[in-house]
Amino acid sequence: MSRTLVTGATGFIGSHVVPLLLQRGDDVVATVRGNTSERSLTALAELGVQTASADILDRRAIRRAMQRVDRVFHIAGTTRLTEPRRSAFAINVEGTRIVLEEALRADVERVVLTSSVAAVGPALPGRTADESNYWDAGRFAIPYVDSKHEAEMVAMRLLARGLPVVMVNPAHVLGAGDPGRSSTTLVRRFLRRQIPAYVEGTLNIVSVSDVARGHLLADELGEVGERYILGNRNYTMTRLFADLGRISGVEPPAIRLPVAVALALANAGQRLPGLPPLPAPVEVRAASLNWAFSNRRAKRELGWTTSPHEDCLEATVAWYRERDARALADRSTRQPLTLRMAGTLARRLPF
Repeated sequence: MSRTLVTGATGFIGSHVVPLLLQRGDDVVATVRGNTSERSLTALAELGVQTASADILDRRAIRRAMQRVDRVFHIAGTTRLTEPRRSAFAINVEGTRIVLEEALRADVERVVLTSSVAAVGPALPGRTADESNYWDAGRFAIPYVDSKHEAEMVAMRLLARGLPVVMVNPAHVLGAGDPGRSSTTLVRRFLRRQIPAYVEGTLNIVSVSDVARGHLLADELGEVGERYILGNRNYTMTRLFADLGRISGVEPPAIRLPVAVALALANAGQRLPGLPPLPAPVEVRAASLNWAFSNRRAKRELGWTTSPHEDCLEATVAWYRERDARALADRSTRQPLTLRMAGTLARRLPF
């Protein structure tokens, strides 16, 4: 039986990986922080998971947690696009450095690092990217994206020192059970009708259940030093919102803005008081990019399979309907008339 340490076990992906490790027969130890909720601690205890009090930035605590560990799944990190650069790098880069250096020190058999397609970078317009994509996303100045790329560079430097690390790169993860309201926030905002307008871009959507299975396959079959994109359907934002509207009964946003206009509004929202909540400029920049990816390598080398692409949309909508119903828009809810009229006008303009 392998003794397996999991960081981020109470997060969206981690909470789906842990049960699979237990089913495999692993003796699972989960790192938990001082602010971990009682509900999360209870859930781990009910599964029979041991816990180790350790923040990923606390080297001594991580070293203690690594004792007698055979395998490590480093899943912890921030996915917030609006995370300030300093804290994004502290969590995603320095946290990764500490966990992986201590894994090397403990001479573990295998490390699976949860990276992101952000570390691969967006594809060229009209194209899809794979694991060999040339990195030039630093020019977009998105702290989260830069931090995930740098975390992979940390992993590769430790690989050269003998760390048996494999990386998985999930796309935009959806599904039921997102305790921290992380990547499913997009759907929540849609259901609350908090997206009055959008910019066109491309987003690859994947089920959290598929991503969890991909983690174990990477552990069992992945080649040391390699990365595997875990993605499914490439959606334009227009198509994604149309599908969410059809599934949820909430009318999609009526206005598609040019990126320059959306950025101007977002910047104004940062400076002028009294405006309704607007996306941050970094969110606009990220949404306008072509996050389209190929999953061929994971399917070919790991035997990874994906569920029907709409399943995770339906599961996310149902999960929020069950837990957050009072705050969501009613079914068959239309956008306000003023927005619908503005959307009709916008579609006629030569953008």
